[in-house]
Amino acid sequence: MNSTIRIKLSIMMFLEFFIWGAWFVTLGTFLGNNLKASGSETAAIFSTQSWGAIVAPFIIGLIADRYFNAEKILGILHLTGAFLMYQMYQSEEVGMFYTYVLSYMILYMPTLALVNSVSFNQMKDPEKEFSNIRVWGTIGWIIAGLSISYLFHWDSAAGISSGLLKNTFLLAGIAAFILGLFSFSLPKTPPKVNDEKIKIGDIIGLDALKLLKDKNFAIFFVSSILICIPLAFYYQNANLFLTEAGVENPTGKMAIGQISEALFLLLIPVFFTRFGFKKTILIGMLAWAIRYVLFAYGNGGDLSFMLIIGIALHGICYDFFFVSGQIYTNSKAGEKYKSAAQGLITLATYGVGMLIGFAVAGYITDNYKLADGAVNWQMVWIIPAGIAMAVFLLFALLFNEKNKGEESTSAV
Repeated sequence: MNSTIRIKLSIMMFLEFFIWGAWFVTLGTFLGNNLKASGSETAAIFSTQSWGAIVAPFIIGLIADRYFNAEKILGILHLTGAFLMYQMYQSEEVGMFYTYVLSYMILYMPTLALVNSVSFNQMKDPEKEFSNIRVWGTIGWIIAGLSISYLFHWDSAAGISSGLLKNTFLLAGIAAFILGLFSFSLPKTPPKVNDEKIKIGDIIGLDALKLLKDKNFAIFFVSSILICIPLAFYYQNANLFLTEAGVENPTGKMAIGQISEALFLLLIPVFFTRFGFKKTILIGMLAWAIRYVLFAYGNGGDLSFMLIIGIALHGICYDFFFVSGQIYTNSKAGEKYKSAAQGLITLATYGVGMLIGFAVAGYITDNYKLADGAVNWQMVWIIPAGIAMAVFLLFALLFNEKNKGEESTSAV
């Protein structure tokens, strides 16, 4: 890969995740303050991510892989997304906002696969080259958060009270428009499937259901769905909680989580080699419980360090469970079912699991609202901590790691 292509792919990845990080992190705070959304309404809006994840394989499998160049579809989706972002920026009512954000997520989620396709198509050795491109996505997300807090101050107390968080959609829309135009200059990535008949089961990975006959994989599969319930609490409530706790520059501080994610990603092969899959994934589950206990008993004053530690645990929470899970799935599936298995896990977690999670998070938030409209955040965090601990115990007791060497070698 020459330097020009490498730079183009890096810019593409930076903008792809800058767009997401520019509006999604502060969405809960925006909904509560600008649109006065209830917990259930907020949950419905966050669940559009899950609906997008469910629809994405069909857009990729039925359209992108068969008829059009990936970079052209990427451009069209982002240009359309820029228009929808502008509509979200102008929205003043929850119902219309939901319509726009659902439409947007159905278009955005497929682009996550498309940027990977464009990247992989230019690589001779993806295992060595892809991480150097993908890291620019994490940098993009971090820069978006830092910009909101430290450059524009939209998430300051004054900014929130003035309704300035709506500007995040304008920022994301501008970035989407730039990436939409830029996509047409990316290396050509033609469709790889022509006359083959595609089955719906192939697209969503139904062939991989055969793996559930393995008791250990079935336990992992169920645990993956269940752990998405506490994950949804973080996405939906963390920024609003930090804001109400009085933490200054909450969006910028949440970028610590992405920095942690990048660092712990490098440690996964070490943990796999030394401890095996089961202990690594259990550490990830336990981290979710610890994080929420820290949130429950910390505050924005003298115990603010507890909240910062909770944010910093994001790398362990996410990488040690989800990335480790992808590696484990890859090792169990074999060559025949690798793609199907990854598709099935993605559908189960970001689709089914997160849908359940957002619904539970919305219900809990509504039920722990006080008479004055404030939220009993301690209970809102204690409940997902308990769920994470229950999943931890379920996995610890029922999963039997028969062959540690198999999973260890597959990680490196």
